Amino acid sequence: MSPSCHQRCGAILRGMADRNGHEDGRPAWARRLRAERQARGWSQPDAVRALTSHSDRPLPAASSLLRNWKRWETGEVEPDAFYKPLIAKTFGTVSAAFFPSPGPRGASAELIAGTGLDTLELVARLRASDVSQATLDALRITADRLCSEYPYLSPEQLSVEGHAWLRRICGLLDRRLTLAQHREILSLAGLVSLLVGCVEYDLGLRREAKATRRAALSLGQEADDVDVIGWAHEMAAWFAITQGDYRGVLVAAAEGEQTASRRSVTVQLAAQRAKAWARIGDYREMEKALDHGRAVLETLPYPEDVDHHFVVDPAKFDFYAMDCYRLFGDNDRATVYAEEVIRTSTDLDGTPRKPMRIAEAEITLAVVAARQGDVEQAVEWGRQAISGERKSLPSLLMVTGELRDAFVRTYPTVPAARDFLEEVGQLGA
Repeated sequence: MSPSCHQRCGAILRGMADRNGHEDGRPAWARRLRAERQARGWSQPDAVRALTSHSDRPLPAASSLLRNWKRWETGEVEPDAFYKPLIAKTFGTVSAAFFPSPGPRGASAELIAGTGLDTLELVARLRASDVSQATLDALRITADRLCSEYPYLSPEQLSVEGHAWLRRICGLLDRRLTLAQHREILSLAGLVSLLVGCVEYDLGLRREAKATRRAALSLGQEADDVDVIGWAHEMAAWFAITQGDYRGVLVAAAEGEQTASRRSVTVQLAAQRAKAWARIGDYREMEKALDHGRAVLETLPYPEDVDHHFVVDPAKFDFYAMDCYRLFGDNDRATVYAEEVIRTSTDLDGTPRKPMRIAEAEITLAVVAARQGDVEQAVEWGRQAISGERKSLPSLLMVTGELRDAFVRTYPTVPAARDFLEEVGQLGA
């Protein structure tokens, strides 16, 4: 095995150990507690003082808290329901990301079974002269299933299926419908349009994606569906940030937040604002946006389906923070967040569940390695990131650009770096 292959395998194996979270016998939250503290350069007494400052009510004596902290870091005792959100707040994240609980998965399959309708029967019902509530329920479940397949299914396949179901849904508008059914169908059409627009943008089809986003916004407004409207604005913010229009991000996010109030999409809109402020270079505004998103997310119930593209799962907050702190050169914190993103985005058997998040985390580790002078490790992480089958090209090209800039600025004559830059150049070809 060549040295570079050996290093790559070693990096992957180390990553796998981190993802499983039990390599030293401690639970993942205990390892993270220590990693977050060390990333900030805090001693354990420093961490206790920070914890105390974030509490809105008196806490036990520092000596008692310090004993608890030591037991938490060793994994001997798990913090209780009072301390979990306080710890998360101290480290700028949400308690469900720091202390995840297994959320219900596969809910769509269970619900579709409950309706007694498979795909063929559902299509047959859609061709009927009237539309029953069971048909609409099964159609909603089908739309949710498509949205839950977004993280890992090929964009080409999702595009075909999304367009097919969109035609079927819109075809119902010519049937005999109650006012409530009409609104429900418009809402479903808006949801599937959002998904189709995201997939089109992933494929690099900018014009088509923008048109689909506008259609989704119109459908959401006609149905008075606040979630569809909010996510349509979030898509505009996403489009803008990947095209370097940071002021456009702030405008789109503000419009979306005004409509959505304190909903799941509000968290993503706040994250887009934070990422835009990070790229503008305003650290204070970036942290304000992150803190707003964190505060909203902490109040929301744990999602029924963490894979649904239009639901913000708590673990995604680490993904937002990773991007922001990488941009400001906070290598230690960016590394902690990247490792958490990889761990929580990978199943216990090593299967990537959210490959696009993993790719951006690997780019983060590559950027950190490049800054620390380890060009070979940076190249290995970078290649690992761009080799995945499921990609969002605009987002991947945006974050890979930071690694490219680091290579051009620091390693312009290193052959491995030059080779990698050529590979990156082929991504958008």
